[in-house]
Amino acid sequence: MTLIAYIGAAFAEIAGCYAFWAWLRLGKTPLWLVPGAACLALFAWALTLVDASQAGRAYAAYGGVYVSAAILWLWFIEGAKPDRWDLIGAAVTLCGTAIILCGPRAA
Repeated sequence: MTLIAYIGAAFAEIAGCYAFWAWLRLGKTPLWLVPGAACLALFAWALTLVDASQAGRAYAAYGGVYVSAAILWLWFIEGAKPDRWDLIGAAVTLCGTAIILCGPRAA
């Protein structure tokens, strides 16, 4: 469930932020802000579904998923193929996510 929540949150956040980008940088109508705000609210809600005892740890682990989702967005939505540095960076952040989520914790 955690992975699904993180993936959903990542794409909701990216879509919400992209709506603002489209309005400010691409000259789209301000109506883009309505679904953008809804996506950002969905993002915040999705992160509450993560099974973590501390919000900060849930958000920190989410970072790696977000970076990877942003690279996928770059590729599939914006049509720019990621280079090796994009892919290496995403892999490094996912390693950090795994350490945060799976590391042993004191009881």
